[in-house]
Amino acid sequence: MKTYLTLLFLFSFSSQTVLSDGLPQYSLHYDPKRDAMQDGREAIQLAKQTNRRILIEVGGDWCKWCHLLDRFLNKNPALKAQLHQTFVLLKVNVSEENENADFLKVFPPALGYPHMYVTESNGKLLLSKDTGEFLINGHYSKKRFQAFFNKFKLKQKRHERSII
Repeated sequence: MKTYLTLLFLFSFSSQTVLSDGLPQYSLHYDPKRDAMQDGREAIQLAKQTNRRILIEVGGDWCKWCHLLDRFLNKNPALKAQLHQTFVLLKVNVSEENENADFLKVFPPALGYPHMYVTESNGKLLLSKDTGEFLINGHYSKKRFQAFFNKFKLKQKRHERSII
């Protein structure tokens, strides 16, 4: 039985490439070679399984503010953990090499980068967010991110317990 459960767990992630820290490849960096449509389908599946919303972060390796955001989150591990507890992060590349126009055409236009879209676990758009709103005096604000994450965190589903 134990072997069966282990195999079931491993096969449940077979369509995703997951690294040792438990995050799918599409959560780690902007990659012009990735298929945003396929990544989006996988993010929806994972969000449904884990009772989280999806945070789509649009940007690219060319984007200074995208790198600053990554560094900010890496320097604040508790905040980064809160991000991944609240959302399935889907990084979508936009560049001359791959604009991901087909994926992004259903969203409001981004006015700057990185840009964030919040969706329900089924992919329904809730919010289009300019990351400039997280800045205070030209620096990303931990408090603003915490408030944002808290606003969109789903309540854990209660499991019905039998009294018998």
